[in-house]
Amino acid sequence: MNTFFPRDQLLLASRILLALLFVLMGWSKLMGFEGTVGYMASTGAPVPTLSAIIAIVTELGIGLALVAGFLTKPLSIILAIYTIVTAFIGHHYWAFDGMVRYDMWIHFYKNFSIAGGLLSLAGSGAGRFSVDALRR
Repeated sequence: MNTFFPRDQLLLASRILLALLFVLMGWSKLMGFEGTVGYMASTGAPVPTLSAIIAIVTELGIGLALVAGFLTKPLSIILAIYTIVTAFIGHHYWAFDGMVRYDMWIHFYKNFSIAGGLLSLAGSGAGRFSVDALRR
């Protein structure tokens, strides 16, 4: 084990930091469900109520699973795909001008960066401090 780069501790920190955004956003969507449905409708998401439910289950459910390190590889891939899809649904910067365009542009590409981190996690696995490790 490399003591300068403690792999398992870094993977735990990575899982927590990547999942934090999803858990917080999923929880806020659940607690403000009607507002979430309204937001989904305003972005043009298909079937807004179903889209809100999918978002909550994906963000909160998979986010918590990643914190625990449960099914890390497949769920990281699913969440990476979800994150890229939501970039196109919720952050279509090309439809705006000025500072709104710039703000949406940042969020659009931030989603791609988050997806990159999730794909790295899918490639590396959860590490020793995880449900996945306990199951082996």
